Formats: sequence, C-alpha cells, structure tokens
Amino acid sequence: MGILRAAVAPLVSARTYTRWVYLVLGGALFMPFFIGVLVLISLLSPWTPEEGFGVPGLAGTLVAAALGGLTGFLPGVHALQAQIARSLLGGPLADEPPLAGADWRTRARGCCWLALLFAVGLAVCVLTMVVLTDAASLALVALLGQAPDMGQRVILVDWAPQGSRRWLSPLVGAMMLAALISTMALLGAGAARLARPFLGASAADRLAAVRARADDLGERNRLAAELHDSIGHALSVVALQAGAASRVIDRDPAFARGALEAIAEQARTATAELDHVLGLLRERPGERAPQRTLADVPHLVEAARAAGTEADYEARGPVGELPAVLARELYRICQEGVTNALRHGSGGPVRVRVDASETAVRAEVSNPCTGRSARRGEARGGRGLAGARERVRLLGGELRAGAEDGVWRLAAEIPWKGGR
Repeated sequence: MGILRAAVAPLVSARTYTRWVYLVLGGALFMPFFIGVLVLISLLSPWTPEEGFGVPGLAGTLVAAALGGLTGFLPGVHALQAQIARSLLGGPLADEPPLAGADWRTRARGCCWLALLFAVGLAVCVLTMVVLTDAASLALVALLGQAPDMGQRVILVDWAPQGSRRWLSPLVGAMMLAALISTMALLGAGAARLARPFLGASAADRLAAVRARADDLGERNRLAAELHDSIGHALSVVALQAGAASRVIDRDPAFARGALEAIAEQARTATAELDHVLGLLRERPGERAPQRTLADVPHLVEAARAAGTEADYEARGPVGELPAVLARELYRICQEGVTNALRHGSGGPVRVRVDASETAVRAEVSNPCTGRSARRGEARGGRGLAGARERVRLLGGELRAGAEDGVWRLAAEIPWKGGR
C-alpha cells in the first residue's frame, strides 16, 4: 500500500505540475535562440533540418543554449529567473530570501543554470508533445478501430491493441501519460534541488546580506532609543506639570500658568526632536533638527525645576571641547537620568554632574530614592537603561546604574583623548 501511495503521489501533487510548467517555459524561451542558430547553420553549411537532427543539430542546440545562457548577465535577469524558480520549483531555493544584488560570480552561475534549463526544457517540450499526441491517439483507437491519420508520428501506435482488445488502448495511453508525469516529477525534483547551488546566494552574498540586516537593525534600535529618550522625557515632564497645575490652579494661578508655559515649551522641544528622528527615517538631512548636546543639559535641569523638583547642574573641565558624537550621547545619558528621577524619584533634589578630563569624561545623575522607588526605577526604566548602556558601550565606556545609601545614581564614564 505504501508503494502504491508513493507511485500515485507525484500524479496528484500540484508541485509536479508547477515544475513541469517551469521546464516547459525554459524550452519555450529557448526556441528563438534555437531556431536562429539552426537557420544560421543551414545558411553556412549544406545541412538542412529535413536531413534529420544529427551532429549539426546537436551542435546548434549546444551553441544556442550557450548564447541564451549569456543573457543571464543582463541587468535584472538573474533576479527574475531566481524569483520564477523560487515560485514554480520551490525546494531549498524557496527557503532563501531574495538577493538585494548579485555580483558577477553569482550571475555567472545563473548563466550556467539558464543554459542548462534551455537544453533540458527543449527536450521536455519535445517529449511532452510526442507523448501527449500518442496518448491521445491511443485513446481514439477504441472509438475509431485504428490510430487516426496524423501524418508522420515520432512514436508509432500501430502496435496498439486491435480488434476486440482495442478497448485496452486508452489504458495504454493512460499508462504512457502517467509515465510522462512521473518523469516530469523526477526532472522537476532534480531541478528544485539543483536550483539553489546555481541561483541561490553565495557565501559572500549571504555575509553581505547579514551585514546589511545587522546595520538595518542597529539603525532601527538607534532610532527607537532616540524616540524613547527624547519623547519619553518630554511626556514625563508634561505629565508632572499638568498634574501639578491641576492641583493648584485654584489657589495659585501664577504657578499653574508657569506650569502650562513649561508644558508648551516641552511640547515644542518634543516636536523638534520628533522632526529630527523623522528626518533620519526619510534620509533627508535638510529636514533634521539640530541634535542636542551637553550644551542643552541646562534646559533639562530647568524643565525639572519647572516641574517642581529641585535640580542643579555642574560641569567641570573642558566640556565644550568634547567631540560632537560624545557630547550628543552624553546628553542622552543625562536626559535618561533626569527622566527616571522625575518618574520614579522620591521628590528630592536631582544632581547632574559632568566632569571632563584629558583622558575621560564622566556624567552622573543622582537623586534620593526610597527602596520602593528604586525598585520601580529598575523595573520600569529597563528599556531606557538598556539603551543608555548600548550608547556607552559603543563609545568604549562603562555605565553603572543603581541605588546605594538611599541615592539612585546613573553614571557613565567614557574614555577620550583631550584635544585630539
């Protein structure tokens, strides 16, 4: 029973017929090259197609297949044939993602595949035409009593059952058709297995794709960190200001008015930050807002004060001489520390310190915290802290965050060469 099921499976599988179509398409695309070369041979030699295929016909087939295969070097041909093979053949090639580009070695392999496909496709087309024609003739024997007159046939059916046994002729035709389908299933399976070495990505292509994917993921993570740090900080300040204004709006209108002004300022800041990130996404440098650096840390401190939290900032050393990338990333570190202090701190003073020397720069944000607020900071600030660690790690530095003696500290230390 298992043998019968295995024999019938190719006949009822949709993949058999899609692979058959792929091989027939190869033969159909090969015909212009094939006919053109045969005509050229007939013009340059005494050989004519009426004399039979012979050596000239075989040589013409090989030359035509080689010429057709060279079209694989044309722009877009390799990607197109890989896509068609992936859709119609399936197999290991379908498990590979499409290539963004192909070098000359990959295209050369595609040319070899195209030449092989043309030659095999021609044989498949001829075999399909012959077997389908003779199978149909055998089916008609039962009705006509003899094979229909179809001129010169490649395979004669005169040996078909005659007389009272002519009703067996359709069965013979069906067996021929089943054998043809099984043959196409084997050829298609072989083509599906061979397609990956010829049309799939090489080791260099896969390495380039992995690098491009890593770069893309790195850029996505960087943009996510930008949004988290900038927009998250602004929303935290807005929430605190709005809550404070709602509590004192009746008894202290002046404070409420100041809080609303601070909300408006934070909204403008958030809009500028959002424009910057959107400019990065659009890859239009002219639409990017100027990036914030350590020179903007006093604005962070002022925003914290406007939210009703005592805060101060101190910078020591050649802070203004820091490289732009270092000043930008340290600003984000300070921003993350101030945001966490506003969200999870116990309301005590927020201290921001930046100390630059000739060999390293250290940025620290500290605020008093209770055991509960420290646990909340660790639990809810994980994503921002992970982004801060990634920023510092890429710059070759070290970041420490945690509570000690009732004080939460976020400290980053990054080496640099002063003045160089």
